[in-house]
Amino acid sequence: MGVIRTNAAAAMLGVSPNTLRSWERRFGFPEPRRTAGGHRQFDLGQIEALRAAFEETHNVSSAIAIARERGSGPASPARLRSAFTRFDEHEASRILEESLAVRSVERTVEEVLLPGVEALAADGDGPELGFAWRWAASWLAAAMRVSPAATRDEGIIIFDASLMGGVESLYSQALELTLRRRGLRTLTVAVGTDPARTARALHAVEPKAIVLTGHSADLDALGRLVFAARRIAGDELTVCDFRHALPDSGASTVTRLGDKPIAAVDHLVATVDGRELWPAVPTGLEAVEALGAVEKLRRTA
Repeated sequence: MGVIRTNAAAAMLGVSPNTLRSWERRFGFPEPRRTAGGHRQFDLGQIEALRAAFEETHNVSSAIAIARERGSGPASPARLRSAFTRFDEHEASRILEESLAVRSVERTVEEVLLPGVEALAADGDGPELGFAWRWAASWLAAAMRVSPAATRDEGIIIFDASLMGGVESLYSQALELTLRRRGLRTLTVAVGTDPARTARALHAVEPKAIVLTGHSADLDALGRLVFAARRIAGDELTVCDFRHALPDSGASTVTRLGDKPIAAVDHLVATVDGRELWPAVPTGLEAVEALGAVEKLRRTA
């Protein structure tokens, strides 16, 4: 993993070199090697493990005990968040590579990448969150580029109403990636796209289902999308909601896919296949459908 000198190790931990030396004397950790000239060289893995543990506990003795026990530890959202706070692209990449050694791409995204960015977002907006979002969005895009070709005929369109730079937009990307890796033809269209272009996308994909994501669109915009999709794809089109894009009100039903990409895709695939993992629930789709009916009457008047 490599070694670093005392000043660099202390800087990584956010303490002075004297403090680091006092920890060595008191706890025997981190334990440096000595060069021929007597200079301390610390194992980078120990320093990274101690930094991650200290960020979790904010207590020196507890952090040292944890770092001793688990070394650098498994790839985790906490380690990824720590890399983001240091703007460390290399470390972020290494953490996800470690995760991919024991997890699938889908589980790595759901269990490490998304929670890592969410943990940072909980601290508020800032340059660290902007860095994390751009890095995560780029990683997801790269993963989509190397996804295998579709193995099923069914098409899915995601209508994305999330805001660039927000965590919800990463969830939308994660949903598309998971759908593609399940073999479904998938296309994401931003809500607010020119209607003519949206129509071309609908004709090209001929979706079996559409998924509404994000929270920046109003019911009027969603109603027009649903109406346009059903006019092209037919009344058998399944309308789905991911992460509460629609409000929980009204008497009509829509297929709720939940909050996590893997379970959402399991449910969507079951719906497309004519199975039902759990029942649809009341949502605000009644208002969406009503708007679609009004639009239809307006066009035929």
